[in-house]
Amino acid sequence: MLRKTVVIFLLAGALSLALISLGLAAEGIEAESGHSVKLWLALASGFGFSIVAAAGAISQGKAITAAMEGIARNPGAREQMFIPLVLGLVFIESLVIYALVLALILQGKI
Repeated sequence: MLRKTVVIFLLAGALSLALISLGLAAEGIEAESGHSVKLWLALASGFGFSIVAAAGAISQGKAITAAMEGIARNPGAREQMFIPLVLGLVFIESLVIYALVLALILQGKI
């Protein structure tokens, strides 16, 4: 189950990177089919941020679950687990914030 989820997220991430590269490579030029590059930028920023937000939420949930299971098994280790847990959650959330900034930059090009 976990391996299947990881593969789905990796494929979705590759799709969003492909959309970003298509949008940025042809910036300001109309595509041959008549579609604007702005469509590709909108799709890339939307897909990319939604994938990153979902992956961040899942990873934060797994981190908190593991910490709570560890505290339930050994309540005396609560103090030693608190700082690494909070630090890990901050790093995960910072990646989501970086993705939000990138999505806003791409939306600004539209």
